[in-house]
Amino acid sequence: MTRLARALCSLHGAALLWLAYCAVQSARNGATWAVLLFAAASAMTVIAVIRETELADEQRAAAVRAERLARLRAHADELNTACCEHWWTALGTDHDPTCPNQRRRHTA
Repeated sequence: MTRLARALCSLHGAALLWLAYCAVQSARNGATWAVLLFAAASAMTVIAVIRETELADEQRAAAVRAERLARLRAHADELNTACCEHWWTALGTDHDPTCPNQRRRHTA
């Protein structure tokens, strides 16, 4: 979750507390219509916080998917640049006898 989303959720939380306080004060004064209005507004702030957290989760999941896709593409590029199957399975040390890229190994 980004800083902006956290700040927004904090503001929604503060609005929730203020609306709940207003609902309690309206109930004490007998204004039933105001209690219902403040309760509905409080529910909207809860919905907004849930929406923000779900949006952050979706963005995080999309970033993970993009990273995995990039890694898969990098591995596919490695496979495409492999010289021959024997070279690939021997971790780049030996070549097939028919491979055009054969090089003699130097003895040290």
